[in-house]
Amino acid sequence: MREDLGRPLKDSTIRTVLRRLEEKGYVAHSVENRTFVYRPAETRQRVAGRAVKRIMDWFCEGSVEALLVGMVDSKVLDQAELQRLAERIAAAQNTAVQKEGSISQEKGRRK
Repeated sequence: MREDLGRPLKDSTIRTVLRRLEEKGYVAHSVENRTFVYRPAETRQRVAGRAVKRIMDWFCEGSVEALLVGMVDSKVLDQAELQRLAERIAAAQNTAVQKEGSISQEKGRRK
């Protein structure tokens, strides 16, 4: 880890940072031959989602619309990216509707 950070840190500092990251749920560890081996506790996408949620809550009063409008206004998102997002949202909604329909049918068969 020390090499990846690119600056000299004491072992105790690194252990403290890792312990705090684990307390926050970002990393988990296992023990192999008395050595703590750390790994991500969640995917990058899930961590990014939580970070965006915090930003949205702090700066946009929880409004997804305000966040997206701000991203468009500041040229973080362009029209093509918005279109791709709209398509992914529509696909996710269709999948959710299909799952709900399957669950309802299954419940109907059990009665």
